[in-house]
Amino acid sequence: MHLDVTRESLIKISSVFVLISVLFSCVNDIDKIQKITYSEDAPDDVMRELNLFYNDSGYTRIKIYAELAETYMFPNHITKLKDGVKVDFYSEEGEIVSKLTSIYGEINYETGKFFVRDSVELLNVKKGQRLETEELFWNQNDSIIYTNKNVLIKSNDNSIEGLGRGIETTQKFDNYKILEPYGKFDLSK
Repeated sequence: MHLDVTRESLIKISSVFVLISVLFSCVNDIDKIQKITYSEDAPDDVMRELNLFYNDSGYTRIKIYAELAETYMFPNHITKLKDGVKVDFYSEEGEIVSKLTSIYGEINYETGKFFVRDSVELLNVKKGQRLETEELFWNQNDSIIYTNKNVLIKSNDNSIEGLGRGIETTQKFDNYKILEPYGKFDLSK
């Protein structure tokens, strides 16, 4: 018996063997991939130019903007806001009543607290009154903003209205209480 093997049939047989070996050699071990790519410190979600709106009855009440947002699900569900944070608080009529800015912020979804730090300013838009501090906490459940750090409150014309350590106010920043005021003020005005 004579076998007539041509060059063309050899190429076909070789191609089939190569294809079979390639198909069976490609096995992805998920555990090995996760060991290479997974990090416990890495965020679960990363967003650029985040715009987050809190609405009530169809009206925007709060708008949060961040240049970079990283969300972590474990051990606590938080979103870290980086490279600039801006928060607009709206009235029931839909007008911006106050603005909060900082470099860094964190939203803790489990406690309902929002924390900001670094170059923090809270502005009452109508009065032009400005609060400057190192860090602030905003409790979303009762709309209270507070800190135990040094605070400086300036009026629209940049004159100092308040100075001290610690403050409590609402997110509208219409009234406030400095917890430990200090400095000299002319009360005759």
